[in-house]
Formats: sequence, C-alpha cells, structure tokens
Amino acid sequence: MNTPRASTPPASLMAACPASFDIDAFDYDVVLEELRADLAAVPGTQITIGQPIGHRIDHMLSGTRASIAVKIFGPDLYELRRIAKDIETVAQGVQGTVDVAMEQQADVPQIRIDMNRAAMARYGVTPAFLAEAVDVALAGEAVSQILEQQRTFNLVVRFANEHRKSLETVRNARINTPVGSQVTIGQLADVRFDLGPNSISREDVQRKIVVQSNVAGRDVGSVVEDLRQQVEEQVDLPAGYFIEYGGQFESAEGASRTIGLMSLLSVAAVFLLLLVEFSSVRQALLVMVNLPLALVGGVLAVWLTGGVLNVATLVGFITLFGIAIRNGILMVSHFNHLQGEGVALYDAVLRGSMERLSPIMMTALTAGLALLPLALAGGEPGNEIQSPMAVVVLGGLLTSLALNMVVVPVLYLRHGAAR
Repeated sequence: MNTPRASTPPASLMAACPASFDIDAFDYDVVLEELRADLAAVPGTQITIGQPIGHRIDHMLSGTRASIAVKIFGPDLYELRRIAKDIETVAQGVQGTVDVAMEQQADVPQIRIDMNRAAMARYGVTPAFLAEAVDVALAGEAVSQILEQQRTFNLVVRFANEHRKSLETVRNARINTPVGSQVTIGQLADVRFDLGPNSISREDVQRKIVVQSNVAGRDVGSVVEDLRQQVEEQVDLPAGYFIEYGGQFESAEGASRTIGLMSLLSVAAVFLLLLVEFSSVRQALLVMVNLPLALVGGVLAVWLTGGVLNVATLVGFITLFGIAIRNGILMVSHFNHLQGEGVALYDAVLRGSMERLSPIMMTALTAGLALLPLALAGGEPGNEIQSPMAVVVLGGLLTSLALNMVVVPVLYLRHGAAR
C-alpha cells in the first residue's frame, strides 16, 4: 500500500481500518476487498494494495507499483490529463480492475520569467546567459566544499533572502550584463506569478502520464485485453498522442512465448530420441499419444480452478508431458521386450499392460501425493506459482493414467507392433 510515511497514522486512516480482526477467519481475497472498501473512505489518498516484492517487480517492469500501467504520451500536459481521466473512468468499469488511479497531478503557484528578447539585445544578453544568471541568483550554485570535522558541506552562492522573498524583489534584483552595466531582471524579462504543473514525467524524451490498476478475480491478460478494447472504443486520441500498456502481463506474454517455443523444440527433440530408441515412426508416435491424453486432464483442471492460464500452469504442462512420456516408454518398451521373447502380440499386450500397471500406478501415486498439499494450499501466501503447477500435473496424471492403460495398448495392438 502506497501511503506517505509518518510516525503516527492519520486519524482518518485509523478510523477507516477495523480495530482488530482474526486473519485466519477470513479468505485472502475477502480481506483485500474489505481493506480496499475501508481505505477508500480516506480522503486525499491514493491506495495501492500489494506485497513488497510484487511492488518492486511491478515498478521494475512498468515504473508503477501496480499490475497494469497505461502510459499516455503526447506533447501537451493538460491534454494528457484529460485523456488520462477518460482512461481512468473506462478502467474503473472493466471487470477485475481494482486500485485504479491516475498519476497525481496538480497546478502549483510559480514565478514565471518570460524573456524580453528585444530588451536583452540592447544589453547584449543572450537567453543562455540570462537563464544561467537567474538560476544562480535564485536557486544557487555550489562553487566549493567546506570540510568541518568529518562532515562535508557545499558552499552555495546565491542572492540573499531579501532579494528572493517576493515577486517585486525578484523583479528588482540586479545582474551584471556582458557590456558591463547592471540591470534588473524586470528590465530583461516579464516576471509574474503563474500556475504550473507540480511534476512532468518523461519516457523516451516524451511527456507521459500514467493510469495504473491492480487486478482481482481475473487474470491480468484478459483484463488488459478488455481494457485495451474499451479504451480504443471510448477514448478519442488526438493526433500526436498514443498509448502503451505495461506491467506484469508484458513479462508474462514474453515468458509464455519463450515457453511455447521451447516446448515445441522439446517435443521435437523427444520425438527424435524416441525414433532413435525404437527405430519406428509408429512406435515413436504411439508414445507421443500420451501428450494429448495428459493435456485433457491438465486443461480440465485449469478450467475447474478458474480457467487462468499463466506461466505457472505452462510449467506444469511441461512437467506433466515429461511424466506422460515416461509412462508411454515403460509400456511400449515392455511390449517390445515380450515380443522379442516370442510372446504373441495379443498376449504380449495383455501381459505387458498388467505387469506395467503397478510401476506406472506407483510413480503416478508418488507424484500425486507429493503435489496434493501444494494443490490444496492454493490460497496460501507463497504458493502462487507452486499451486497452479501442482493442479495441472494432478489433473493430467489422472487422465493420463486412466487413458494410458486403455488407449496405448489398443493402439499398439493395431498399429504399434509393425516396425
């Protein structure tokens, strides 16, 4: 949660939070929902709820401490504010978005100095000379350092406070010109009070403003797709303005592409190894049949647990495919071994299936029992990656085990024995 640091929490914040509650009596999502509802009543705050490591990762990926960052780029800051406000309104209506907030912007009083180039030319003053003189006179410039015991201080040169305390004193402050005369700043520029932005953010040398959001109850990818679609339909972007979407989904998409590509290469490599091992395309394909058999259970498990496909579930599928391929190798290699001893095809398939039932069951049961605690602890902190992976592997093991003992023997009986 991003809030200003203070020694004592504000009274309004203390009043909004419940006095005490038993964390074990609440579901994690329910706790977050109630916390957001309580803190939303605190005026003047921008609330983002998360975890320290998650905030660090989000800030590294998108520059914000939220899962999604909508970056609007353009030349005019006030037009950026208008567009960002429209996008904030759209984001609040997208299902699954929480902690939606636009980058805080406000106009603050400033002293504005507009150069009078005609007056400057009469005294031989260039814009760079005047800008540097004003900066040194009002903001100061460090010209040396002072060492006092073990501490070092900068020696700063600037106008005295009486020459900087008001608009009139700034206007009447004198500077030396290149021609040798002294003139006031008011003689070279128009000095007045004005309102200006409190901060200007830039990225790739372009002005930007950010609308950030977290996600609850849905996966980040689908929320971003809905948000992107609704922004394109409802927000009008003038010429010279464009939008970029950043956050966790970017790294997730990149990781998914990498995992997908490496999975295809791994499947191809496994097929080549099987081809070398069995010297038969049919038997290599027969072993590879275990992949879709396991995929059925993995997909069903993902659907039953919310239908969220992320990097953790993809890793689970890769692990599952390895286990499924191993079971297929155990079956087919034993069929070949029995046939090599002179056992008839049908008897070899029947006997091999019975003899390999216990080893396959034991290996699957061992993996399943080890992964069961992780699958059941899906809502516990720290299991965000392990739990989805365990669910996929468990679901795939169930269908792979059941179908492997039926489909593979039948296919071997009909097609696998011919080399």
